[in-house]
Amino acid sequence: MRAVTRTLVGAGTAVGIAVGSLAAAGTGAAATAQDTKPAVAAESVAPLAVNNLGLSKAQAKNLQRVLHRDWGYPGPIDGLLGTQSWQAMQRYLKKHWQYRGPIDGIVGSGTVKGLQRMLKQHYGYRGAIDDIAGPQTKAAFKRFANDHG
Repeated sequence: MRAVTRTLVGAGTAVGIAVGSLAAAGTGAAATAQDTKPAVAAESVAPLAVNNLGLSKAQAKNLQRVLHRDWGYPGPIDGLLGTQSWQAMQRYLKKHWQYRGPIDGIVGSGTVKGLQRMLKQHYGYRGAIDDIAGPQTKAAFKRFANDHG
């Protein structure tokens, strides 16, 4: 009886290995085909970075309304300062506040410096133009957003 059981188990194992190898071969072929042409572009699924620099959603909506009206912001007025909001802000900073970087929607050092220049001139920012969006920068940015509400 044991010999029969070993033979059946051995045969079952061999079939399982063969089926598994075929399945793996099919999966490998599918993976190769999939790698050559993605079903969805990475840009369409990547989340947009949101950086409100301390603004509440209501304050960010105030800013988005100005950016929509005057600086080509095409997105929703949702209180989330994402790439499109910051691109519009960079257009404003480039025209008036010596921003020299790309219009890429990334809140980098050039964007913060341009923002600090504007805030220093009009919204009580007293800190250095140092590209650090610290508490003084954020407080002045809130005054700017509240002023446009």
